[in-house]
This record gives sequence, C-alpha cells and structure tokens, in this order.
Amino acid sequence: MTTAHAHLGSTTTSAGRHTRPLTWTLLLTGGFLVVEVVAGFWTGSLVLLADAGHMLTDVGGLALALFAIWFAAKPPTPGKTYGYYRVEILAALANAVVLLGVSAYILYEAYRRFLAPPPVLGGPMLLVAITGLAINLVGMRLLRSSSSESLNLKGAYLEVLSDALGSIGVIIAALIVLTTGWRLADPLVGAGIGLFIIPRTWGLLRQAVNILLEGTPPHVDLAEVERAMAGIDGVHQVHDLHVWTLTSGKEAMSGHVVVENLTEGDRIIRDLHSLLHDRFGVEHTTIQLESRPLVQIVTREGTSIPRNETGKDHPS
Repeated sequence: MTTAHAHLGSTTTSAGRHTRPLTWTLLLTGGFLVVEVVAGFWTGSLVLLADAGHMLTDVGGLALALFAIWFAAKPPTPGKTYGYYRVEILAALANAVVLLGVSAYILYEAYRRFLAPPPVLGGPMLLVAITGLAINLVGMRLLRSSSSESLNLKGAYLEVLSDALGSIGVIIAALIVLTTGWRLADPLVGAGIGLFIIPRTWGLLRQAVNILLEGTPPHVDLAEVERAMAGIDGVHQVHDLHVWTLTSGKEAMSGHVVVENLTEGDRIIRDLHSLLHDRFGVEHTTIQLESRPLVQIVTREGTSIPRNETGKDHPS
C-alpha cells in the first residue's frame, strides 16, 4: 500500500484576499451606526430602529469576518493540523444566527406597534434613510465581487444588502407618513424587512452547517469524481471516497485507489492530483494506493483485521 498526500495552491483563504474592501465597509457602516441609533430614538421610528439593528449586526459581523480572516491565516500547529480555516465558517454561522435573532425582534416589535402605533417624525427619518442607503450601496459595491468566493464574505454582503433594503423600506415608510400621516406604515414596512431577511439568512445558515458537518460541497458530484478517478490509466477501482470543504474555496479529498500495478504508483498519484485540482478544484488530497481493496472485519475482541476481496486475512 502507498499513501500520498498533496496540498496545492496558496494557504491564503478566499476571504483573506479581500480584506481591504471589508475594512472600508466596516468603517463606513460603523460610522453611520451611531447616527442611525440616535435618529431612531429621536424620530420614534421602528423601521429606522430596525435598520439600526441590522447596521449593528453589520458592524459586528464585519468585525467578526475580519477577525476570522486574520485567525484563519495562522499557520497549522500539531494540535490544529488543518490550521484555523474553520474560524471563517464559524463567523458566518454566528452572523446568520444573529440576523435571525434581529429579524425575530423586528417582527415582535412590529406586532406591538400595530396594537398601539406611536407618533413618528417622517422628515428626519427620510433624511437618515437616504444617507443610510447611500452608505449601504457603497458597501455592497465593495463586497459584491468577493462575496461569491467566500461564505464568510457572503454573510457580510448579505448583511449589507439587507441594510440597503431596510433603508429603502424606511424611505417608503417615511414618505407614506409624511404624505398621509398613516403611522401603521412604519411597523408594516419594518415587518416586511424582517420577513425578507429570514429565508436568505436561513440559506447561509444551512451552508455553514453543511461545511461544519463535513458534507459534500453542493457543487461537487461525488459519483462524477469517482468515475473520473477510475478513468485514469492504471486505476482499477476507487472506494472510501470523501470530499469536504475546509473553508470557502478550499476543498479537501481522501480516498482509496486500487491499482493494477503498484510500481506505477508515482505516475498514477501525479495524474490523480492533477485531475482533482484542475477539474474539480480540490487542493488538499490524500490518496491511498492499494493492490486490492481492503475490507475491515471485527473480531469478538473488537479489533479490526484487514481482509482482501478473496476473504483471506492480510498480515498485521
């Protein structure tokens, strides 16, 4: 048996290549947060306070994303042999959970205000909303290209997007209050914002959990990977194949490959590594070559003994 291991590509994560736009977005969002919180309490607007809540989530999420990028760049240790890549996924998971909590609070507060709508200052509310929308649009532009490469940055982008939609909602509610005096527009639009965010955040949460459970990446067809590997010259069979995600943009794979001639092992390993990297984007591969597939049997004592296809025991 021969085991080969390869790690191709840079150790920098996808998110790590986009630190600058993330930092600028954090500074812009954090600066406007103070203004929006003060204006929300002053005007008595739920929509504005809801938008401030999302802005607060943005600041925390963006700061957490930057921290995760820094932490993920730390080198592996004997105790953390894969390094700290998963910190980015934990950050995305935390962002999703917080967003769901904020949405739940908005819906609760909207219910209370439907029962007893308070007075709302439409003019200042409109001015703050327009300013917030402009800042959100700048942040979205900074993060848009990078959001497709990293789940961590996707979470940050979704938060800024939700704030932009929130600002639009505030503008609509403010215009209704100013032109008609209908105060229920404020909690109604606020509830709509909360409902809009939930399904998108739920999708982010599912992706993060799938990575933490080491599920097969959605874009990888495991059967296709197995067929492609079996098609390499000299490969007889592929079994115990696993593909999972370390962090966004970094997939790992392990598997057993039965070959016809172990003396060709070096050439087969090179061909397999090239196939997995070039066709499927897998950077981290661990492949065990075998002359015949091994099957584990369990004795009465609970120990495992390797066996081959003919049923004969291999020497330990």
